[in-house]
Amino acid sequence: MLAATVRVTRDIDAAEEAVQEAYVRALRAWRRDGVPDRPGAWLTTTARRIAINDLHRRRDLAKRLPLLLDRDEVASPEAEPPDIPDDRLRLVFTCCHPALSREAQVALTLRLVCGLPTTDIARAFLVADATMAARITRAKKKIAVARIRYAVPALDELPARVDAVLAVLHVLYAAGHTAYRGDLLVLDEVAGRALDLARLLRRLLPADREVTGLLALLLVHHARRATRTDPDGRLLRLSEQDRSRWDRELIAEADRLVVASLRAGPPGRFTLLAAIAALHAEAPSYPETDWAQILRLYDELLRVWPSPVVALNRAVALSMVDGPEAALAEVDALDRDGRLRDYHYLPATRADLLRRLGRDAEAVTAYRAALALTGNTAEQEFLAERIHRAPPTR
Repeated sequence: MLAATVRVTRDIDAAEEAVQEAYVRALRAWRRDGVPDRPGAWLTTTARRIAINDLHRRRDLAKRLPLLLDRDEVASPEAEPPDIPDDRLRLVFTCCHPALSREAQVALTLRLVCGLPTTDIARAFLVADATMAARITRAKKKIAVARIRYAVPALDELPARVDAVLAVLHVLYAAGHTAYRGDLLVLDEVAGRALDLARLLRRLLPADREVTGLLALLLVHHARRATRTDPDGRLLRLSEQDRSRWDRELIAEADRLVVASLRAGPPGRFTLLAAIAALHAEAPSYPETDWAQILRLYDELLRVWPSPVVALNRAVALSMVDGPEAALAEVDALDRDGRLRDYHYLPATRADLLRRLGRDAEAVTAYRAALALTGNTAEQEFLAERIHRAPPTR
């Protein structure tokens, strides 16, 4: 609805208001007349009509509201460049405007286009909720003050925006792959939406190596989504998952994409992440995973993308190559660094390393720290079970 309406308004705020008003009208009309056969089409048509009427009413304010369209554009709202074949992907590219900082592009798009709550976006960026809310507000104000016109970019303008678009799809998929809160570990609808957009993006930019890498990464994760919990919803670690149930067609497709991206030139972060995920997926069993190769890939990934989250994941691979004690030193250094202070996977990883070293009392303390930081029920139950199963302290 927002994607269709913003094509009329060229103004995100005005489009949001029109969409909200359409919902209000639906609540009234549908109680009286019943739900229409095509409620989505009803809502979208109503929102667009509200937006067009508002544009007409405010024509005399055009100088103060420069994002408004003229009469010809309103009369022909479908007159769009045909370069981007999907409303959702078109709006993602539109919101990822290079006049904004890359972080602002990603955050604003996740909030307005993808509908992620500000809390979830803040967790993805490892910042406080209030900090992220302020960043999104500042980005919207900059758009208004600088009179940035919401226009679909031409094909030759896409490369300047593609990195931010990739980041948006990556975070969106992550939010579906492991829900930040709630009873379900996996949100299939959210993850599926991100994967669909990644496929569309590669169709649009088939020669872009990182677009190919991102699609491969999402395919590998999607291939094993059904095995990440047992029938009762209990979280299963990678070592516990039934690999015979993984979707081998998706894994094979991802492998072809990874190979194509690696052959095309130096790998970027998404290609490296996809290569790591593919090695996990192709291993006959967890112990038979090529951990040495995964560690080398993490070393390269840390070089091109020096992120504390990457460093934490590298520590897990290091523990499988050089043992948990070597990895624990790396994790403790990340803990002292402070950037992962509210990231529950840090104390959870530390707890697992301590458990493997037989330091059970310290492991329980770390598991409790992780438990306090996650809002996902499946993860909470998994951590609580770990605490319960720990040997009693003397």
